[in-house]
Amino acid sequence: MAYMSEVGYKKLVAELRELESVQRPDISRQIAEARDKGDLSENAEYDAAKEAQSFLESKINKLKLLIGEAKIIDEKKLSTDAVQILSKVTLRNVKNNLKMVYSIVPESEANLKEGKISVNTPIAKGLLGKKVGDVAEIKVPQGTIQLEIINISIA
Repeated sequence: MAYMSEVGYKKLVAELRELESVQRPDISRQIAEARDKGDLSENAEYDAAKEAQSFLESKINKLKLLIGEAKIIDEKKLSTDAVQILSKVTLRNVKNNLKMVYSIVPESEANLKEGKISVNTPIAKGLLGKKVGDVAEIKVPQGTIQLEIINISIA
């Protein structure tokens, strides 16, 4: 089961539609054009198109599986009492006083540039269930960090 927001789910469905309705026919056309050029055993265009088709079909299958297993989180039922998936958390590093803001999101929606970290990361796992004022001790590759939770809102 893959938890995700409604926005994340809609993005995946749109991506799947794009792959199936635009990219799949395009690759089929490329294969047909390459096949028309003659001997397939020495046709690099044909080989490249078949490889692209294989990659595309694999991606389509993964998306279908993810969409099929999706459990959309009802954002109206979320609380700011404790950190949970789809929480936006303001943190303070106890050691250097640096503040940061992260949104805890499903794996498929993670994007560090946007401040969205996967619920499966060590930081997110260490924050889950914590409340404002709590200090989470989180093991990261560089050692252990202490992060104080300053605020919790809905992402």
